[in-house]
Amino acid sequence: MQKPDFLVEVSARHVHLCRADMDILFGEGSELTVKRYLSQPGQFLSEERVDVVGPKRTLAGVSILGPLRPETQIEVSMTDCFTLGAIAPVRESGKTEATPGVKLVGPCGEITLDHGLIVAKRHVHMRPEDAEAFGVTDKQIVSVSVDTPRPVTFGDVVVRVSPNYALAMHVDTDEGNAAGIGREGCRGCIAE
Repeated sequence: MQKPDFLVEVSARHVHLCRADMDILFGEGSELTVKRYLSQPGQFLSEERVDVVGPKRTLAGVSILGPLRPETQIEVSMTDCFTLGAIAPVRESGKTEATPGVKLVGPCGEITLDHGLIVAKRHVHMRPEDAEAFGVTDKQIVSVSVDTPRPVTFGDVVVRVSPNYALAMHVDTDEGNAAGIGREGCRGCIAE
């Protein structure tokens, strides 16, 4: 019997901004401009970009994802951390306490954050009905095998369940490159 599968996407480096930081970087009352919508409902890649400045180097023109969030967060790969000179912990999105800070530079200003840099923990977004079909629960840790020319089984994948999600797994660029996942993504399934 074939196991059910789902989309596995590569999530490249990006920034989530809060309202106050958006105002500083892009001007009072500025809004993010939708470039294209992402697989998760309501989430989008914006036209706006910022430079992320670390102690060692700068990542220029980093994408901003919308909509705005309660707290600014920067998600990068471990390779990006080496470039920046700031080693971030692997964390679930939103868990930014005790993480390194960086400087963000926009067209209207700059901010120096004292925390917010993370390497996003690989995760699978599921609706409650998806979780039931896969026999998993919110925050459960699973392994996921991907079907690519360089097949890999990713361990330590957190399941995130919400009625606001669409079924898809996210890995960072280092993980995606290691597994040979292209721009269109690939298919993955929960491993035994």
